[in-house]
Amino acid sequence: MGCTHDCDSCSASCTGKEEQEGFMEKPHELSSVKKIIGIVSGKGGVGKSLVTSLTAVAMQRRGYQTAILDADITGPSIPKAFGLKGRAESDGTALYPVRSKMGTQVMSLNLLLEDAEAPVVWRGPVIAGAVKQFWTDVIWNDVDYMFVDMPPGTGDVPLTVFQSLPVDGIIVVTSPQDLVSMIVGKAVKMAEMMHIPILGIVENYSYLRCPDCGKEIAVFGESHLEEVAGKHQLKILARLPIDPELAALCDQGMIELYEGDYAEPIADQLEAQ
Repeated sequence: MGCTHDCDSCSASCTGKEEQEGFMEKPHELSSVKKIIGIVSGKGGVGKSLVTSLTAVAMQRRGYQTAILDADITGPSIPKAFGLKGRAESDGTALYPVRSKMGTQVMSLNLLLEDAEAPVVWRGPVIAGAVKQFWTDVIWNDVDYMFVDMPPGTGDVPLTVFQSLPVDGIIVVTSPQDLVSMIVGKAVKMAEMMHIPILGIVENYSYLRCPDCGKEIAVFGESHLEEVAGKHQLKILARLPIDPELAALCDQGMIELYEGDYAEPIADQLEAQ
């Protein structure tokens, strides 16, 4: 009765808490991570990596030490957005994340491959094991906020992250199409099953601003965000437009130079937690 899904602040010994603690993996003994935020969606192509990157940059600009654990093993795009081309280093006992120009720590499979364009043809358990290693074998140095860029869906990797890492909350990313209600519902129900707090919802591709008249054009149709958020009792954190400048900076590996403030409401919510 009255469960808040926050096991850390609860003295009860319920089944959910026992299961969560039983699968939890310990970080590397030299790591220090204060908060872990998962960026999730029930489907691909909605912009989880973009939201992850923008939010990490926003928090870094506010003076926090940020990190990104790229759990999208078969489709890692975080290094590209930050312009990271070097390989992660290892001393034989631990891995070290690569730092962006502004100091965000990043660990992604692409930072371990000789050929960044080589496909990762692995089965689910192997992929899940790699995600665990990004938590247990990497030395994360004095991180205030770690953002976990999830793959789409509710399969092996999201389950592994929720069970193995002490996730403090998730942000659900969606798009304006009609089908988002079902997709958001799947992500929300999985989070509730795993006793993970949901911090809010972000809509990507919300509109395109006309460069001539400034009118907002709903390229993908009218938004259903209020309806979906109300149905699942989610807080709307932000609406991200289709921005050619932002897309160009991501392609150039210079997302940290983006001057837009679209992620600021997300950063406000994180600071308020």
